[in-house]
Amino acid sequence: MALLAIPLLVLSACDKPAPPAPEPSLSVVDAPPEIPVMGPERHILAFGDSLLAGYGLEDGESYPDRLEQALRARGVNASIANAGVSGDTTAAGLDRLDFTLTSQEDKPELVIISLGGNDMLRGLPPEQTRNNLDAILKRFTDADIKVVLLGMLAAPNLGKDYAAQFNPIYPQLAQKYGATLVPFFLQPVIDKPDLMQDDHVHPTAIGIDAIVSATVDDVADSLPKTDTATASQAPDEAISGAVIPR
Repeated sequence: MALLAIPLLVLSACDKPAPPAPEPSLSVVDAPPEIPVMGPERHILAFGDSLLAGYGLEDGESYPDRLEQALRARGVNASIANAGVSGDTTAAGLDRLDFTLTSQEDKPELVIISLGGNDMLRGLPPEQTRNNLDAILKRFTDADIKVVLLGMLAAPNLGKDYAAQFNPIYPQLAQKYGATLVPFFLQPVIDKPDLMQDDHVHPTAIGIDAIVSATVDDVADSLPKTDTATASQAPDEAISGAVIPR
């Protein structure tokens, strides 16, 4: 089951012609590497729902796939395992968390979490969402895995009271566990129908690139620092600014 329709994103039909498709351009994902890919593989786990699973996209177009390419374009030897499952709630994510972790061939040093959107769209109690996400972040933190938390906002039709309980979950848990917060994962594609699929919920491949452009630095900066690459460089290479990333 895919991520349910977000009322915030539903666009009313009108008589105006559809906006022209954006002209092809060199995206942050496809840009030539600023520095050579170097150092040991940086293992990253993408853990979440259809927004990570790549719902409606071709192979290689999901957020984890394109993010990995963008990181490698910056010289980061990234390897991202996609553990996104369409339709997952925070409860479903928590249920499969231990299996997902133990099934990784290499322990991830960073996890990217996108969960809670389906909880909100089903009107589940925000306290339940908070408790599940809290347990998920605690599990990763106890395992010494750094976290990037992709935030979600409540749809306006759920009311101010629901939003007042739901929206603070992500910043508060990010602060509690020292996670990197992306306040609203879908912000780069909101009100941009040319970046959304026909369901007005899931980003197109171009929309995914826009989201990657907005978040790649957050992910790169969240990776544990390593001196492996710089230590192996000659002095003139080090001076040239071969660091992660801009």
